[in-house]
Amino acid sequence: MTASFRLSALQGLDTADQILFQRFGSGATVAPSFRRIHHAIEEQALRCPTAIAAEHLGGQLTYRELDERADRLAGLLIDLGVRPGDRVGLFLTRSLSMVVGILAVLKAGAAYVPQDVRITPPKVLRQIVGTAGIRVVLTTTAHELPGGLGTVVPLDSIPDSTAPRKARSCGETAMVIFTSGTTGQPNGVQVTHANLCNVLLTEPGSLGIRPGDRVGQLLNIAFDMAAWEILGTLSHGGTLVIRGEEITRTAATLNVVIATPSVLSTLTPSRCANVHTVAVAGERCPPSLAATWSRTAVFHNSCGPTEVTIVNTVQRYSGTLTIGRPIPNTTVYILDDGLRPCPIGEIGEMWAGGACVTAGYLGNPTLTGERYRPDPFLGGANRMFRTRDLGRWTANGELEHHGRTDDQVKLRGFRVELDAITSAMEQTIGCARASTVLHEDRLIGFVTPATVAPELVRRAIEERLPYYCLPTLIVPVDRLPMTDRGKVDRRALLSRLETVA
Repeated sequence: MTASFRLSALQGLDTADQILFQRFGSGATVAPSFRRIHHAIEEQALRCPTAIAAEHLGGQLTYRELDERADRLAGLLIDLGVRPGDRVGLFLTRSLSMVVGILAVLKAGAAYVPQDVRITPPKVLRQIVGTAGIRVVLTTTAHELPGGLGTVVPLDSIPDSTAPRKARSCGETAMVIFTSGTTGQPNGVQVTHANLCNVLLTEPGSLGIRPGDRVGQLLNIAFDMAAWEILGTLSHGGTLVIRGEEITRTAATLNVVIATPSVLSTLTPSRCANVHTVAVAGERCPPSLAATWSRTAVFHNSCGPTEVTIVNTVQRYSGTLTIGRPIPNTTVYILDDGLRPCPIGEIGEMWAGGACVTAGYLGNPTLTGERYRPDPFLGGANRMFRTRDLGRWTANGELEHHGRTDDQVKLRGFRVELDAITSAMEQTIGCARASTVLHEDRLIGFVTPATVAPELVRRAIEERLPYYCLPTLIVPVDRLPMTDRGKVDRRALLSRLETVA
């Protein structure tokens, strides 16, 4: 069963496209098993108290130990004045204490705001504290935080005598993920418990994780996909394996990997013999990467910005790569510039609706009003979110990704999509990954590995795209640089151009 769209919003489509627009654009109707994500974790602590919940660098926590430590920390937070609906900073690095901190904040009825203190500048931490109204920050004694952040609580120095308890009520927001804004100011996306339960407690977002599965925590903790790793594992009774410095050593012990394509490309399937499930999101996935990993594991390609809760479309790869279909209780609309439905098969901008839509940007009603709009298809109080992704429906109801509206550039009077050029370059024999940037009104292509012949890359582009899409320069490199959130770092690529003759 799927959502029912308002017929008045489908005017302009013929009858056949009206039917398909609704059929393709609606996920299944499924009720998540819990309404608060930490309740799912508490249930696992009751069911399998001695099972290993998390491990890091030789240390371990059972589900009972995790639950008890989180209850004590929640009691301390409540004593410090944290109330349901508040926001608590989690400024540290990957660790067992991090996992305890997340669960404790949720038990206190508050929302956690994660930041990796190794790479987040003090100025940004202060901006986040101010924007989120944070009064209490959790960290560890290994980190020295700048002043002016409020009450700082070292997680690894809490006495065992602290009274365990949790809040009787709970705020709607579970976490606030800060993304980089166009103005240079970070934007805090308010992700609710309902949002998280919908994606993590239903298929395919649950990824089939079961007790005994070892799931990696490989990503930056401030990245929304880290919640997929952490909360997705713990809510299903798996073991969260928190990486150390060597990601390959951790990956070799895993059964499930959740990563960006850039991070996954640093791993080798032959050295991850126990991995049976892989999920990627966060950036465009090269077809060769999906083909390689699908030989030994179930491979999921996913799409969705933070504002629609980690991912809102998922494909189980079976030979032709797409971004799949809407997850349960969510919708996807392909619309033109006037927000009118596009006929099936036409490229338009993707808007997302239903249970994936988050509660907007913290303290920024203007930006919220620009990106979150009333949903004319579901009606009522429902809102839809502008993803800025371009896509189209295939004949069998899967979504093809066709770049982003903010990746479109104007060159010699032509509109050029950088992702389309990147995709063409990756069709070159021997090319594992590619990226395209615009520099001083010139298109520059980067390909990896460094052994890829630029002439073959040019030929691959010429066979697939108009002449004005051919880069002026194609640069083979050993490895594409990554941002701290595991995506291709285009700014770093631009800086490399200064050294290219």
